[in-house]
Amino acid sequence: MNEIIQYTSADNHVMITITNGKANAISHEVIDALNTAFDNAEKEEKPVILTGLPGIFSAGYDLKSMTQSADSALELVTKGSQLSHRMLSFPYPIIAACSGHAVAKGAFLLLSVDYRLGIEGDFKIGLNEVMIGMTMHNAGIEIAKARLSPIYFERSVSCSEIYNPKEAVTAGFLDKIVPQEHLLPTAFKIAEMFTKLNKKAHKETKLKVRKPYLDLLAKAIEQDTKEGLTPPSK
Repeated sequence: MNEIIQYTSADNHVMITITNGKANAISHEVIDALNTAFDNAEKEEKPVILTGLPGIFSAGYDLKSMTQSADSALELVTKGSQLSHRMLSFPYPIIAACSGHAVAKGAFLLLSVDYRLGIEGDFKIGLNEVMIGMTMHNAGIEIAKARLSPIYFERSVSCSEIYNPKEAVTAGFLDKIVPQEHLLPTAFKIAEMFTKLNKKAHKETKLKVRKPYLDLLAKAIEQDTKEGLTPPSK
């Protein structure tokens, strides 16, 4: 699709790869390209595999936009929260193939899909917003509350606890970890398994299951736009 997002289609899935430099940062351009990729995937009516670069799924939002001003940070975070809402309500299964570190918005992307596959190794996964001087936004709180294990929710959100992949499974950021060389082959098998789902039933059931926190997330996004954000410390 372009140099920051790669889109490939196979028989049983489509694969969307974030390829935006060393940190695989989530910028305005990346979010726009991801939305276009999900538009295409929706037309193909196939499970989606979302992955990143070797060793880095994503280190979070683009720091240049986040530290420019409070308004700039709010604009980017609002777009990111809207992307998460879209992914959580996407009509076809989304599998995250977490290729390494997943921090801040990178970790929130893991919390916005249906199945989270990670790899073994010395990787960091978690929400570091408070650690870098950001008061956690309302939308982030709602996403984390809905998807993380209750005992890890406040530790992750209020205390910026960061986990290795094994711990991230227990916390609720990942569902399963495999050796690095097995990441994509396993993701392909999961996608093939998901093709056996009835598409209409999957979509309707997902929306029914998630309706309470999708509604809360939509309200939280609106609340964030009214309250504004504390950008990270420079």
